[in-house]
Amino acid sequence: MARKQNKTRKSDKLSKRAAKSSPSEISADAGTEGTHNTSPVRLWKSRPRLAAMTAIAAVAAGGLALLFVGERELVLPNVLRSHSATPALTFVGSESCAECHQAEAASWKESQHKHAMQHATAASVLGDFDDAGFDHFGIHSRFFKKDHKFFVETDGPDGKLATFEVKYTFGIDPLQQYLVEFPNGRIQALSIAWDSRPKDQGGQRWFHLYPNEEIKHDDVLHWTKLNQNWNFMCAECHSTGVQKNYDAAGDTFHTTWTEISVGCEACHGKGSRHVGWAYSQRSWWPFGKDNAPMKGLVVSLDERDGITWQPDPKSGNPQRSIAPAATRREVETCGLCHARRGQFSEDWMPGHPLSDTHVVSTLTRGLYHADGQMLDEVYNYGSFKQSKMFAAGVTCSDCHEPHAAKLRAEGDGMCLQCHASDRYEVASHAYHGDVTPKVTCASCHMPASTYMVIDKRHDHSFRIPRPDLSVKLGTPNACNNCHTDKSAQWAADAIERWHGPVRKGFQNYAEAFQASWTDRADAAALLAVVAASPTTPAIARASALSELHSRVSPANIELARKGLADPDPMVRIGALDMLDGLPGNRIWSLVHPLLSDSSLGVRIRAVSVLAAVPTAIQPVSDRPALERAAAEFIAAQHLNADRPEARSTLGNFYARRGLRADAENEYKAALRLSSQYAPAAINLADLYRQLGRDGDGESVLRTAIASSPQDAGLHHALGLTLTRERRPDDALAEFRTATELEPDRSRYAYVHAVALHSAGRGEESMKVLKENLARHPDDRDTLLALVTFNRDAGDIDAALEYAGQLSRIAPDDPDLTHLTDDLRTRLKQ
Repeated sequence: MARKQNKTRKSDKLSKRAAKSSPSEISADAGTEGTHNTSPVRLWKSRPRLAAMTAIAAVAAGGLALLFVGERELVLPNVLRSHSATPALTFVGSESCAECHQAEAASWKESQHKHAMQHATAASVLGDFDDAGFDHFGIHSRFFKKDHKFFVETDGPDGKLATFEVKYTFGIDPLQQYLVEFPNGRIQALSIAWDSRPKDQGGQRWFHLYPNEEIKHDDVLHWTKLNQNWNFMCAECHSTGVQKNYDAAGDTFHTTWTEISVGCEACHGKGSRHVGWAYSQRSWWPFGKDNAPMKGLVVSLDERDGITWQPDPKSGNPQRSIAPAATRREVETCGLCHARRGQFSEDWMPGHPLSDTHVVSTLTRGLYHADGQMLDEVYNYGSFKQSKMFAAGVTCSDCHEPHAAKLRAEGDGMCLQCHASDRYEVASHAYHGDVTPKVTCASCHMPASTYMVIDKRHDHSFRIPRPDLSVKLGTPNACNNCHTDKSAQWAADAIERWHGPVRKGFQNYAEAFQASWTDRADAAALLAVVAASPTTPAIARASALSELHSRVSPANIELARKGLADPDPMVRIGALDMLDGLPGNRIWSLVHPLLSDSSLGVRIRAVSVLAAVPTAIQPVSDRPALERAAAEFIAAQHLNADRPEARSTLGNFYARRGLRADAENEYKAALRLSSQYAPAAINLADLYRQLGRDGDGESVLRTAIASSPQDAGLHHALGLTLTRERRPDDALAEFRTATELEPDRSRYAYVHAVALHSAGRGEESMKVLKENLARHPDDRDTLLALVTFNRDAGDIDAALEYAGQLSRIAPDDPDLTHLTDDLRTRLKQ
């Protein structure tokens, strides 16, 4: 299974797929109350057919053949033939590249890239298929061979034991997964994997990727179901030239690739023009030399060429001889597979910003810790783009040899290529000189987390240990990763003794994100500082702008304006996130230029922000750009029509444009793909609310609850529906269930308390509000309810106390000032 999703817990399921970098994140629609917002074998090479020939000589070069027929007639290989001046780009295969690039090919053939996916053969399969058994929550699976093929007997899509042929292997180290092909073109990844580590390291065994969970056949995480589907989840990063080819009408796949594993062209792009250029350099080539500087390549990954690093006289740190670009071709290329992202276009080009074709996850809650350290399985791109190394101009291949996919040096030798040993390999820097085993640079600056049970991965944000932040915010730190028996305060005190009281870390936005995620009153101000700082990493600025979405004010709107002009498309998208939900006529002048942005990701985010603007008030001159961007948005969702997230996102888009019948069809399609995808049910019920069909909405929500009884959002939405249907007792039961299932969601508790108050159960209402305030001390709705409910109950002193708390959060609110004055007047009476 592609590691993009295997971290997903059962409690997340599909309703939290937006946190999993779904392509549907391109639309974070702000809907009415109750609306959930959700925002991606083999090809045979053709050969020229030749009629009768009398004399043929073939000259092989670069994997292609020039065919000479008779004395004068020259037949070019298909890849070099074209009727246009510039031949169309095509894939040529890694073997063609190897003809000239033999050393690189030899390294690649031993790499994990080469073995990312393979046909299941005796040479490729590492697992024990000698009638080996494995038990997991009462299911006994058996792995065996027959007629030189590999099979597994395990629970199938109906929960019954069945036998399945293993068609492909997936990865090699530290684990190998196995893929099964189904008749409808779906390829599914088994959740039982082989631990390929040596036996003395705990390996050479079968293990389950969800060792502590019972994954039943009707669970979306079951190996036969939606969230273990190779076609969507894995294919793009484990093979080359993938075309998903999903047929929505038949709910089938015909996914193709040009190369089964990660080949040369997965990183360098289609190679036909480069092969053509290579031919032009041969001394016997009859058409003259072609000295094109790009050599026919799609991208030139040459950002390290001619670059030197010299120690800075003041700091002693290495400094790049030329300032780096804002976005790096090599980093964006590696990011295709080493980022938490979702595909919305198959037109990816190496070297181009990843945001042109993929939604890249920002520093969001659940994926990252507040300080930007990796929490969920986010890979390296988002972490590295936060780092001081990236800001200085370091690129992936400074440390990693790209063809062998191995480090350029062992251990600390990697870091000491640039960081002077007389400054950093000394006791006064690390204070761990007498420790065994040796504390390495990575131990402190690249702490590791384990994913997929056994796969340790290092955080690439290259940060200094900050136990002081652990004390204040609860974020992890490298010190206590080892000193597990000590407190964060103990570690912070040690750091202060060694390095003084002032911390000078590069990533200084932890408090801002923590404030946002806990709804603190100062969140907007702290986020504004992050978004405005030119030295803050772009990914953090983009994240801060997105977090300001619910906190837009005249004081920070200029941040969005500046963000829309940022050179990094992630920041432009973050600024659009910030503006989403504001009245279209107020933001049209700001947003409409981005309908023609150079980045597809920006264009489709812009059109989703403007989707609700009625045609009648759209400037006539802007309408063609909006319609082009709308067509691109729809095409992006159609690419992922196999996913309920995309279908629901398209439904949101249609609903905002007033196309309610189309929206209804998309929501229903999403629920057909997965009855457990709660946002589609909630959005469909909300659409029925708008149409005056609350009875149909109730039916939709109850059906969804039957599939996902632990989803708090479904119960909350049903409570709202029942309230509109004037069934307060039934509604109260649903509001209570939602609050119990998700007590940290302040909105659920607030609505529950209001419903209790409306039912005349004032004491219970006050209890719920006070408990909610204890969890969310800066929640304005809760405080305002406590003010008004206490006032109405005649407890003016308590009302004034809560009004004082609220005034500290909103000191300039004239309505609150008037309310407070009224309370003081009543108290005097």
